[in-house]
Amino acid sequence: MKFSSRMTVAIHILLYLAEYEEEEKVTSEVLADTTGVNAVNIRKTLQLLKKAGLIEIRRGVGGACLKKSPADITVRDVFEAVEDAKENLFHMHEHPNTNCPVGRSVKGVLDGHLEAWKKLLLQQMQAVTIKDLFAEMQEQMQRTS
Repeated sequence: MKFSSRMTVAIHILLYLAEYEEEEKVTSEVLADTTGVNAVNIRKTLQLLKKAGLIEIRRGVGGACLKKSPADITVRDVFEAVEDAKENLFHMHEHPNTNCPVGRSVKGVLDGHLEAWKKLLLQQMQAVTIKDLFAEMQEQMQRTS
C-alpha cells in the first residue's frame, strides 16, 4: 500500500516557511521549486493548510507565512489538514472469496487491528511537531554543508 505524498509536501512547505518566511516572499512558485511539485498542487495544499489555521496567505504583498508557532503544529495537525483523517488508512481488499475459510474470516480478524494501527500512527504523529522536524533539518543541513 502506498500513501499519498500530500502530507510530506505540506511538511516541506511548513519547514520552508519556518526557515525563510522572514527573508523572502514565499509564493506557490517558490514552493513549487523547492518541493518539485506543480504550483497548482502547491496552491491546493496551501489552501488546505490555510483552512486548518496553520498558515496565512498574505493579501497585497502576497506570499504565505505560518499562522501558528512551529512548536504548536504537530505532524498529526498537518496530516489531518491535508488528508481525510476519517478515511481508513488501510483498506481491505474488496472481494475475498467467502467460500474459502480464510477469505470468510480475514476481515473480522483484521478490522480491529487496522483501527488500532491507525490509532498508534496518529499518536506518534501527535508527538512530533514542526519545531522538532525543523531542529532535525537544521542538524542535517549542518552535517551536509
